Amino acid sequence: MNNNPHRRYNVLTGDWVLVSPHRTKRPWQGKQETAIVKKVDSYDETCYLCPTNIRMSGDKNPNYKDPFSFVNDFSALLSNTPDENYTNGLLQGSSERGVCKVVCFSPDHSLTLPLMKEENIQKVIRLWKKEYVELGKLPYINHVQIFENKGDVMGCSNPHPHGQIWAQESIPLETSKKTKQQAEYWGKNQKSLLFSYLEQELEMKERVISENEYFVSLVPYWAVWPYETLVLPKRHVQSLDQLTEEEIVSFANMIKDLTTRYDNLFNVSFPYSAGIHQSPTDQKDHSEWHLHMSFYPPLLRSATVKKFMVGYEMFADPQRDITAEQAAETLRSLSTKHFSSN
Repeated sequence: MNNNPHRRYNVLTGDWVLVSPHRTKRPWQGKQETAIVKKVDSYDETCYLCPTNIRMSGDKNPNYKDPFSFVNDFSALLSNTPDENYTNGLLQGSSERGVCKVVCFSPDHSLTLPLMKEENIQKVIRLWKKEYVELGKLPYINHVQIFENKGDVMGCSNPHPHGQIWAQESIPLETSKKTKQQAEYWGKNQKSLLFSYLEQELEMKERVISENEYFVSLVPYWAVWPYETLVLPKRHVQSLDQLTEEEIVSFANMIKDLTTRYDNLFNVSFPYSAGIHQSPTDQKDHSEWHLHMSFYPPLLRSATVKKFMVGYEMFADPQRDITAEQAAETLRSLSTKHFSSN
């Protein structure tokens, strides 16, 4: 099947992806770009996220030494949004309250996650955990989304190492689909869907990239993006607040391992969107949920050739050329020593 067109089912969402491995043989005459590797200073006086600098809001950043979070000066969601609903025939709308925060990973402007020390990535995870708990306790917050857009190709507006957290009233579509699929499996088997999936992946080994004591990184069977990956805890936990200190150490190690492999793939600071999915904070029992972190990178053939979601992908189903197994083999073969240190 790895040589012929076929479809793969995403057990987490219920979606399908078309896989066309034979297309990797086609010549590429499309968009080409020159890879630019920039030397970045540890402090930038023009950066809105560096310590002690003034942001556009007029607020001054503290001289922070550890990961630092603050309410986004240009939030997509606001906590004081008035409660309003609109219905007019087939037209419906409703207000949405929420809180958007920025999380600066490091005071050092030049560091991305793969370049950070593991103990400092642990601090980022602890801050994610703290924010998930505190935001989730707000009476009107039912979902907390932690994510990072890395690289200007992913729309990142500031190169300082940072991510975001959007906490909101409603539960987004992607999380709703994953809740439905996991709940159905839990109801039938009294076992986590992703725990069962991970057991199978660890047995087969085809798509596993790396594993340590408590976490595994792999290319999911249903991956859409060329080098899409999934980071999973080996223990069935619903959310970050359930991680032990040992698991946080293990999680940080896996993040550094994976993001270093990404950078080494094309010897470039590898762009991606990464997000943590965990149980909603709607005060309901979500025994079915299994914490996981997804990485969606756009690069396909080189540091300059990207995968575009156009045409068939926009109007029908997602489609990929290289198989998940080929992508996993490539990532698995890469060094965990960052190319810039050679």
